[in-house]
Amino acid sequence: MNLRKHLRESSEPHTSALNDILFILLLFFLIISTLANPNVVKVSTPKAKSDTKAKQTVVVSIDSMQRFYVGANLTPPDSLKSVISRMAAKANDAEPTVVINGDKKATWDNIMIAMKAAKAANLKVVAAIDKEGK
Repeated sequence: MNLRKHLRESSEPHTSALNDILFILLLFFLIISTLANPNVVKVSTPKAKSDTKAKQTVVVSIDSMQRFYVGANLTPPDSLKSVISRMAAKANDAEPTVVINGDKKATWDNIMIAMKAAKAANLKVVAAIDKEGK
């Protein structure tokens, strides 16, 4: 005769609150994912708080009339690569750098033409910005 009662019943963890927590987390991530849409990110013009100076081997400037200047010389866009390469070779720097100064009215097409010409000459490119952000 076995008079002992089984005192141990099968114990289960209480999971009634787990459904509520998962639902709240799911709702939270859904709301956050709609707020972080990359198509609505505002893009502003670059501004700098510190003055980072690069050694200016070659300076390419684009004025408001969309004219290219290498140093102080007016240069046509189709001969930018050869003029930039020649000026970088004259400088004899270990790491020649091309600094691009673009006017506020300079188009991105012209800035990219200058960047591509410098990259085609295997030079480091730095875009100059206004320190005050004006």
